[in-house]
Amino acid sequence: MQNADVLIVGGGPAGSSCAWKLRQAGVDVMVLDKAQFPRHKVCAGWITPPIVDELHIDVEDFKSHHVMQPITRFLTGFIGGPEIETDYAQTVSYGIRRCEFDDYLLKRSGARLELGHSFRSLKQDGSHWVVNDEYRASVVIGAGGHFCPIARHLESLHKTDATASAPKEPELPVVLAQEVEFEMSAEQQSECSVHADRPELLFCPDLKGYGWVFRKGNYLNVGLGREAEEHLSTHVSKFVEFLKTRGKITFALPGKFQGHAYRLRTELPRPSAEPGVILIGDAIGLAHRQSGEGIRPAIESGLLCADSILETSANRENLNSVYLAKMRHHFREGTTTSPLSKLIPHAFRQFAAHRLMSSRWFTRRVLLDQWFLHRN
Repeated sequence: MQNADVLIVGGGPAGSSCAWKLRQAGVDVMVLDKAQFPRHKVCAGWITPPIVDELHIDVEDFKSHHVMQPITRFLTGFIGGPEIETDYAQTVSYGIRRCEFDDYLLKRSGARLELGHSFRSLKQDGSHWVVNDEYRASVVIGAGGHFCPIARHLESLHKTDATASAPKEPELPVVLAQEVEFEMSAEQQSECSVHADRPELLFCPDLKGYGWVFRKGNYLNVGLGREAEEHLSTHVSKFVEFLKTRGKITFALPGKFQGHAYRLRTELPRPSAEPGVILIGDAIGLAHRQSGEGIRPAIESGLLCADSILETSANRENLNSVYLAKMRHHFREGTTTSPLSKLIPHAFRQFAAHRLMSSRWFTRRVLLDQWFLHRN
């Protein structure tokens, strides 16, 4: 039996950020993940300066070994419609490759790593928890993303517990996304009209999602995400054809598009009923409602979780409530979509959105500054 103070199941940005902060305080942390790192992760792949600051990332050091593309402008619009360029004349974000970024954060965390090992079981042993009958810790953190095995385990417990009287949590909206990322040949680089410092965000006319084309040095990332979409592949194919028609891409995309799913934040979930078991990141659906961006809220939840663990080291019974209070204060409890929007006809919302998206003021101050960059 291997023992640790904290066991984190999931080595993505949420789990590795939590581990990093705990290790800085001298906590013995172990990270369990079924994958071997580096591993591919479906994601457009950019981070904002606040993430760099919160994690104390040395930009020059990271750039010396990994892709870190400065972003100073954006091209936005609707698929098939006019496009607007917004220039910030300064770095407002960085393009990264998730396979590199996640591997960097995990290895830098200083935690003991158990990679290539899947979660199988969780049971209580006095004031401790035992995972897979192999790992024992006083705190277990589920950081396994949308399909987090710890979250699934807790759900199964609640479903089979006949005494559970708490009302069922509302279903959070789910986004399905597909993307492909590859290194371009010298010929493809010369033919690609997408600028490295200018990601292109192109929204679906029905407002149910958006596509992106993003160049990071020699790499190109193309993808599209839509909320609760059953025919995603069809929309992706049409988006790629549009990119070719506009001359943004003049060559065939290699490989197969990879899929991913994540939940959007509409309200904060209830705390785990199991003391000492906590969920962070995509495991509790923290992606921003308007943009679908999930890296920053995942990292912030991991850091808040670490703070909560450190504050309750003398009394673990308060851990879950302390964590929930921090989450509510930071993310502001409540839905991010006004109930009034449900009363407005969809056709009118489409009309209004198309008018607003043609406004340079709205594009900069709301669409980019608030929804994508979270500068306020």
